[in-house]
Amino acid sequence: MKLAISGTYSSGKTLTVMALSHYTGIPRTLAKTIREILPEAVPGKSLAQCTWAEFLQLMVRRHVERAVHEKLQPGSFISDGSSLQEWTFGKARTFYGTMNPAEVAELTPAAHHRTEDVQMRYFDEALDQFGHAFKQHVAATFDAFVHLRHELPLADDGHRPMNESFRSTCDQMLQTIPEEIGIPHYVVSGNLHERLNTIVDLFELPTVRDIDGAIALAEKEHAKLDMRFETERVRA
Repeated sequence: MKLAISGTYSSGKTLTVMALSHYTGIPRTLAKTIREILPEAVPGKSLAQCTWAEFLQLMVRRHVERAVHEKLQPGSFISDGSSLQEWTFGKARTFYGTMNPAEVAELTPAAHHRTEDVQMRYFDEALDQFGHAFKQHVAATFDAFVHLRHELPLADDGHRPMNESFRSTCDQMLQTIPEEIGIPHYVVSGNLHERLNTIVDLFELPTVRDIDGAIALAEKEHAKLDMRFETERVRA
């Protein structure tokens, strides 16, 4: 079973993946996050400060990280999202016509950018081509998707340049793409206990420890994540 846990920003993907891995004994992939990639890819900049071209570089680097770590797992694995995550966040940016959705109080679709703004049209078309390749990769790699419902508040940590309109658009896109590319997908909601039990039941997964012990291990692991800003990593 090669399973992707999908969801937009602040949906609880990472903790869910960690807990599910401890609960079932199925390994999780360990690709670098955008937060980790940024200091080496675009030194001195935060995600909100990146240009369209720099975002494409980050998206490709993240895809390569994911693809390499997926191949390093010889059997079943659980993935924190998929290459569709970053691609979706890029397409939503061209949809709204801004690289930093957090700067716009009320987001409205900016379809005119694709016809009047040459740069915006180029990046939108480039993202379509990347999307073609990413969708093929994901369809060939994963057996199923679990999408975590858009139900948790957006984390106000300054790392996620977006607002609720943008997040909702990304959420909707992430729910429709698996059907488009023919991957079984399920929407899961509830607290962490409910999510884990639902996922295990859906796929009849084995369990190797009790659920409370798995969550405790995941919370301990999650607390060790380096949550510093990208620019702080550069200075360090």
